[in-house]
Amino acid sequence: MSPLALLEAYSRAHPQEVLLVAVQVGEQEQVVLIFKGVSSSLTGATVLDADVPLLPEEAVIVTVDRLGSPYNPSAPVYLERGIPWEDFQRRCLGVS
Repeated sequence: MSPLALLEAYSRAHPQEVLLVAVQVGEQEQVVLIFKGVSSSLTGATVLDADVPLLPEEAVIVTVDRLGSPYNPSAPVYLERGIPWEDFQRRCLGVS
């Protein structure tokens, strides 16, 4: 399972949370929002075709922020900030 698929599975299992994911793609930093299993890029285009991956294989997830839902960009409610990917990945391993 790809890292993005793992995060999407986690978000489906925790619909009361929104994930903000900091990603490094080469020299470029990106931010992805994931809610109820759906990913959307906040810093670039999001392809509408679900068969086209949002992130390339070389993308490296840096950190994950957990926010309460509903997400309000002008007043976000952070549950946890800056969780290193390795730590968050361990949390996700039990999600199918």
